[in-house]
Amino acid sequence: PPYTITYFPVRGRCEAMRMLLADQDQSWKEEVVTMETWPPLKPSCLFRQLPKFQDGDLTLYQSNAILRHLGRSFGLYGKDQKEAALVDMVNDGVEDLRCKYATLIYTNYEAGKEKYVKELPEHLKPFETLLSQNQGGQAFVVGSQISFADYNLLDLLRIHQVLNPSCLDAFPLLSAYVARLSARPKIKAFLASPEHVNRPINGNGKN
Repeated sequence: PPYTITYFPVRGRCEAMRMLLADQDQSWKEEVVTMETWPPLKPSCLFRQLPKFQDGDLTLYQSNAILRHLGRSFGLYGKDQKEAALVDMVNDGVEDLRCKYATLIYTNYEAGKEKYVKELPEHLKPFETLLSQNQGGQAFVVGSQISFADYNLLDLLRIHQVLNPSCLDAFPLLSAYVARLSARPKIKAFLASPEHVNRPINGNGKN
């Protein structure tokens, strides 16, 4: 396969791109980095971070840059410039909440979870609003075709359902959206695969 994902043995910042590749019927190679193999590898990584993504002779770092590259490669970037701008906006919103989530998981899980869950509805509401403004929430987050931001949003919502199983109860459109996208045949198969099922969400066992 032309694609290689180099990352820790977690879902983390790679599950959205994995869902995208699976849904687009692509195969890819996984290079798993452990705590033992990471220190010698780290100096060679731009920004000293993973994931690292290889597409033939192109090497990329930064998970959102990788998602946008795949969005352009597979026509998952809206139908025109206007939709592309909205897709970018959604993805930036997903990134904001993903950063809040990561801060909770890795720095303040026990002390901060209750407050985080309490404030979560105000962070989820914008996505419900976006869905309501697009074909009555019956399609995708932008326009009438799937975009890279949909895969990122889907992953974000699914990990929050693990954190707080009732978090989408007050958001019927988001709830239906997660069910609808998760039922796409290739995503459904990916989500049922041992690779996905056995891969922890985060690196510290908290979720």
